Amino acid sequence: MEGDKDNRVGDKKLLIARVMKDVGKYVDKYNLCQRIKNRTEAPVEKLIVNKVPEKAWIHLTVDFIAKLLLVVGKDTILVVYNWLSKMAHFMATTEETSAEGLARLFRDNV
Repeated sequence: MEGDKDNRVGDKKLLIARVMKDVGKYVDKYNLCQRIKNRTEAPVEKLIVNKVPEKAWIHLTVDFIAKLLLVVGKDTILVVYNWLSKMAHFMATTEETSAEGLARLFRDNV
């Protein structure tokens, strides 16, 4: 009784494997299936080249790395990145630093 159930389950798995193999062969050989496929990604557009800045420190990216472990009273890093020279400045600060404090930090270190 138990052996019959195992044989039926094994037969179903074998049948499914054979059907999947046959369907795969059919799709591979059928030209229309290969030419007309649903595209899930958006069509690729022409790339636009970024303008190169004329002077250094004109185009900047500023970001924070926050929620770090407290080290010497600092738990945040202010990152300032220059697009032209590809130079970055990293300044340790705290999350509670005010806008005035960040401006002072920026002025003194960049």
